[in-house]
Amino acid sequence: MSRLIVWRHGNTDWNAGHRVQGQTDVPLNAVGRQQAVDAAELLVKMRPDAIVSSDLQRAADTAAALAALTGLSISYDKRLRERYFGDWQGLTMIEVAERHPDQYDRWKRGQEVGGAVESLPDLGKRVCEALHEAAALAPPGGTVVVATHGSAARQGVGQLLGWPPAQLRTLRALQNCHWVELTHDRDRGWQVAAYNVGRFTDRPVPPPA
Repeated sequence: MSRLIVWRHGNTDWNAGHRVQGQTDVPLNAVGRQQAVDAAELLVKMRPDAIVSSDLQRAADTAAALAALTGLSISYDKRLRERYFGDWQGLTMIEVAERHPDQYDRWKRGQEVGGAVESLPDLGKRVCEALHEAAALAPPGGTVVVATHGSAARQGVGQLLGWPPAQLRTLRALQNCHWVELTHDRDRGWQVAAYNVGRFTDRPVPPPA
């Protein structure tokens, strides 16, 4: 049975300030760097065979914490970048609601935002393609860790599992430096083993039925 760990990056100042990051290249802050180190100490016990990361700095630096413990090199894939949020990037959600009320309302209802904001199907497709290629880097029964972003992780995992949008919306957002553990075998395909797991998680959160 092979294993794929889809890992959200550590905290940034924009996370702390509730600003939309999207594909803006915001670095980890001190909290995020420590989160990455703490999480890496758990993930190294899974004996990863490969590490793949978004090329945005916050994900790449998160992956680097695990690379430092394993001695593995990091492969970078632009398809693992966060969702592109267009004019929302750099704004707080309060500012988004004030400046783009119609788009914000559609976003709250789980509908396509429109405008320059990347569609969820497009996001899911590109991230899922990257996850498939990342998983192929490990030998049978091996483990690959992928460092990416919150929206990218959820949508990519949902596409990989073949979940419909309504089911995917039941998943809460990944916390900073938490991950999804997926397993794969020939008979059952991809399955969720754990969701939103991290350094300060008491127990894995089961996926929806």
